[in-house]
Amino acid sequence: MKYGNEMLILNCGGTFNKRYNPLNGALEVPYDNSAVEAILDSVNCKYNLAGIVYKDSLDMDADDRKTLANVIAESKESKFLIVHGTDTMDLSAEFLAEVFRDKTIVLTGAMKPYTIEKSEASLNLGMAIGFLEATDKKGVFICMSGYVASYESIRKNKDLGIFEIVR
Repeated sequence: MKYGNEMLILNCGGTFNKRYNPLNGALEVPYDNSAVEAILDSVNCKYNLAGIVYKDSLDMDADDRKTLANVIAESKESKFLIVHGTDTMDLSAEFLAEVFRDKTIVLTGAMKPYTIEKSEASLNLGMAIGFLEATDKKGVFICMSGYVASYESIRKNKDLGIFEIVR
């Protein structure tokens, strides 16, 4: 088994992780890493994984972003994959880009919960891992909708429900 020791996966919640609560009928962000763990269990590689915030990204604030930055700053790894909600992924990416110049950080997520539709979350997480394994570039990137690009070059098109490259 291969170990991805220079990479740390940080789970912040978001739609990627949401689960249906049959008691109240709501989709909720659970306080666990089960969606990410289920995807990682399907590959022959072991990655370090830590849960950080466990929130819908619309509920993330400056203190949550500072917590995320502190974990990255105190970590021995040089590459980071952040599972994040899509609505404010760009805000967190911009914040992290202002703090870190010597790290490689990729944010990914999903528009549909893994528990409802497994392929999108699995594809995005897998692409992000592959990019991090293959690159030596420093910076902050977003991996969504089949793209991996600098956070400045990719945006969520809320009308179409996809991420797209902006020029």
